[in-house]
Amino acid sequence: MKQNKVLRKRLDIIAYILSVAVLLLVYLMRKPEYKISTSIDFSFLPPIHASFNVIVAFCLMAALYFIKRKNIKAHRNAIFGAMFFSALFLLSYVMYHFTTEVTKYCFQGFSKTIYLIILISHIVLAGISLPFILLTFNRGISYSIPKHRKMARWVYPVWLYVAISGPVTYVMLRPCYG
Repeated sequence: MKQNKVLRKRLDIIAYILSVAVLLLVYLMRKPEYKISTSIDFSFLPPIHASFNVIVAFCLMAALYFIKRKNIKAHRNAIFGAMFFSALFLLSYVMYHFTTEVTKYCFQGFSKTIYLIILISHIVLAGISLPFILLTFNRGISYSIPKHRKMARWVYPVWLYVAISGPVTYVMLRPCYG
């Protein structure tokens, strides 16, 4: 297929707007004055968040497997799966954090240090990588393949780390939920 620069530019604008909106939402959900009071208990969501991230990680590994075998259609489907489950994760994560108090890590010592290292790297890389994930995706679906490949070499391992480190932090935090 031929590269579609017009589509890519339009999608890039959407990617920038979405990235800013998501980062703003993540910032606001940490502020007590923006908590939403509801009679619905969303405490069931953290294992669902972790599950979505596990599915994203499997989709990403499948995408790599398929592209290494030059199966573009299967690669594209796996990436669409990763994007879909990432979007579901984000929606449920934001809903949970706007309605529920933050759970603090309840252990001390070395395990807390490890938890904080994983958590902080996860949060920072998730925030930084979001626009690059979207831009890499845009280059793929607009058939800007050389640019897509160049970006994916850097974006893929970061996205995979974020998808794996999220469930790891959930498992470490699980004993601390009330």
